[in-house]
Amino acid sequence: MKKPLVIITALERELSSQKLPSGVEIIYSGVGKINATLATIQAINSFKPSQVLNFGTAGKINSTLMGLVSINRVIQRDMYAEPLAPRGRVPFCSRPHEYFSVQGQYVCGSGDSFVNAHDPWLIEQSVDIVDMELFAIAAVAHEFKLPWRSFKFITDDANEESGNEWSRNVNVGENLFLRELEEILEAPLS
Repeated sequence: MKKPLVIITALERELSSQKLPSGVEIIYSGVGKINATLATIQAINSFKPSQVLNFGTAGKINSTLMGLVSINRVIQRDMYAEPLAPRGRVPFCSRPHEYFSVQGQYVCGSGDSFVNAHDPWLIEQSVDIVDMELFAIAAVAHEFKLPWRSFKFITDDANEESGNEWSRNVNVGENLFLRELEEILEAPLS
C-alpha cells in the first residue's frame, strides 16, 4: 500500500485543501517554527508518510529569483547565541545547524520574524529566500529519518514593503505548486 503524501503549509490562504488530489493530506501549521514543529510531528504520527513535503510563501534575498523555487538547504537565521555559538547555531546542541532536501536548488533562511529590512548576514550565508517554518519542518523530518522537499512561492522582496506585498501575493503561487505536485505524484517511487 502506497503511503500518503503529506504537505505542511502554514496557512490555508497559501494552499486550499479542496484543490488537492485524493491521497494527498495537508496539515496547516500556523506561522512560525514552534507551530511548524508541532504540526510536522502530528502529520508524521497521523499519516506515517514516506517523505514530508512543504509549500509556502517566502521573501527573496536573491534579487534574481521570482515565482516558485525549490529548496536544497535550510538554515536558522534567528538563533543568536554569540559568544556561545555563531549566529544560526544552537549552542551545546549536537543536532545539525543546516538540513538538506532530497531535491532542490536554493537556500532558505528560516526564522520567527518577518524579514522587512536588509540583513548582511543573510548574504554572507548565501541565503536566497527567507521563511518562518522550514527549518523546523526539516529538523523534525530529520529526527524521524524522513526525506523532505520544499517549494516556496516568492511573494515579496524582504524589505519595508514586504507586509503589503505578501498580503497581495499570498495565494498567487498555489497553481504553480499544484502543477509541481502533479509531477511529484506521477514520478515513479525510488
